[in-house]
Amino acid sequence: MTALIADDEPLLRDALARQLAVAWPELDIVAQARNGREAIALFEQWKPHVCFLDVHMPGITGVEAAHHMGERTHLVFVTAFDQYAVQAFAEGALDYLVKPVEATRLDATVARIKARLHASQPALHTDQLLRKLATQLASSAAPAYLRWIRAQVGQQVRLIPVEDIDYLRSDTKYTRIACRGEPVPARDALVTTPLKELAAQLDPALFAQVHRSVIVNLRAVSHVTRGDNDTADIHLKDRPDVLPVSRAYRHLFRAM
Repeated sequence: MTALIADDEPLLRDALARQLAVAWPELDIVAQARNGREAIALFEQWKPHVCFLDVHMPGITGVEAAHHMGERTHLVFVTAFDQYAVQAFAEGALDYLVKPVEATRLDATVARIKARLHASQPALHTDQLLRKLATQLASSAAPAYLRWIRAQVGQQVRLIPVEDIDYLRSDTKYTRIACRGEPVPARDALVTTPLKELAAQLDPALFAQVHRSVIVNLRAVSHVTRGDNDTADIHLKDRPDVLPVSRAYRHLFRAM
C-alpha cells in the first residue's frame, strides 16, 4: 500500500509520517506535498492508494485537491480542531484526523481504510459530497482568533493552546513563546511567525501588546510597577520574568 501526505507544515508532515510508521508499518509513504497544487502533481505521478490531505493549505486547499483526485484514492482529511470542520466531515461520513493527531484516532482510521482496501471497496467520497463539504467549510463561521500555535521545540513541533501562553516576545528572527505548565526553560518554544503577525490573530480581550517586542496574556499578569519616563514593568503570576511596558502602551495599565 502506498500513501501521500500533504501539509504546508513540514514538521507536521514528518510527525504524521512517524505516527503512520507505527500505526501502519507496511504502508509506503511515496511522496510528501507542501500544498494542494503539489499534492495533485505528486498524486498523478505516484497514484497512491491513500492520501492524507491537510484541509487548509495555501492556494489549492485539501478539499479542492480531493476534487481532482476523484474516487481514485482513499482520502483522509487532516484538520485543525474546529467544531465546524469536524461536524462537516462527520456528517459526510468522511475520514478525518484532528490536529494534533492522536494515536487512538489514527489507529481507528487506519483500520477502516485497511478494511476498505482489503474488500476492494470504492472510496467513500463523491464529487457531490466534496462540493457540499467545500460549501459547508466556506460558509462556517470560523473562529476569529487563534486557538493554538504550532511551535518548534528542538526537532519537535508542539501545538500550544493560546490560553496556556504567558507571553510572546520577539527574539531576533523568531518569536519566543513562554507558556505555563512545565519547568523553565523547557516550556519556551519558538515560531518563525513575526510578532506583529501573531498580534493580529490573538484575541485582544486576552492578549495585549505592551512593548514593540512583547505581547502578554492579561490573565498571567500579577501586578504592574511604574518605572521611569512613563514606563512600567509587568510581573507575572507563575514566572519570575519581568516584562517591559513602553510609554506607547502604558495607558493599558493606568488603572493599576
